[in-house]
Amino acid sequence: MRKIVSLLLGGLVILGLTAAGWAGETTLDKIGRTGVFTVGTRTSSPPFGYINKQNEWGGFSVDLARLVHKAIEKRLNKSIKFELKESTPATRIPLLSSGAVDLIAGTMTDTRPRRDSVDFSLTFFVTGAQFLVKEGSPIRGIQDIAGKRVGAQQGSTNERIIRERVPQAQLVVFPDQPAGFTALVQGRVDTYTNDGIQLYGLKYKAPNPNEWKIVGDFYSYEPYGMAMRKNDSDFRAVVNNALMEALEGGEYFKSYDKWFGPRSETPYPLSDTVKRFLMMQVVPK
Repeated sequence: MRKIVSLLLGGLVILGLTAAGWAGETTLDKIGRTGVFTVGTRTSSPPFGYINKQNEWGGFSVDLARLVHKAIEKRLNKSIKFELKESTPATRIPLLSSGAVDLIAGTMTDTRPRRDSVDFSLTFFVTGAQFLVKEGSPIRGIQDIAGKRVGAQQGSTNERIIRERVPQAQLVVFPDQPAGFTALVQGRVDTYTNDGIQLYGLKYKAPNPNEWKIVGDFYSYEPYGMAMRKNDSDFRAVVNNALMEALEGGEYFKSYDKWFGPRSETPYPLSDTVKRFLMMQVVPK
């Protein structure tokens, strides 16, 4: 009996030490141990992360995540499997914290409160919040939404800003964009608000794009960054260097033209100001 107890206790000690070791490992250590790089992204936010009619995952954020994947393989000097996992504004930070994903590459705005929970890469996209309305709507911007039914996505910066700036608006929160747009189509809300580029994605993929209009000046500043677990400088350097090399080498702009260029489904010209801002994040070698 004593021998059995001793073996059980020994096993528990080994398991405890192993768990403690895994809990303290860096993201690169974890990826090297498992042989898998897991990225959280969106399934319904074209053209950043979405699943198309052929049931294939794609988008601008996914393209950039694949460049990070190549940089990780180069850093670890081994082949690493690339996996995608669905994340939403409500689940993305818990997925990171639990270790279920190694990186969030979607449409996550870098904010000071979020920096308390995660670290961000350099900014890879800049946009701002606007409104999607049906043609003929009297809503022209944030100044017109008091008393109106305004749809927003749960956990988004847009939801928070509307609550703070226009408490008289009848805010209706949805778990994802398709639910919010469906409510707008059915007349259950008067407008749906989100980052302008995401509204363009909804408009251009709607059955009748000309029925919809994006209105209002930006009422927020939305710099998108990739999110990762805090205090992991080596992994953050790999992510940032991959993005800087994409900007410097032109891969970023090739992907941008694919998803946002004049021949894309979501034309969204890159302004000279934003391009300068992006390039100024590329530090010297």
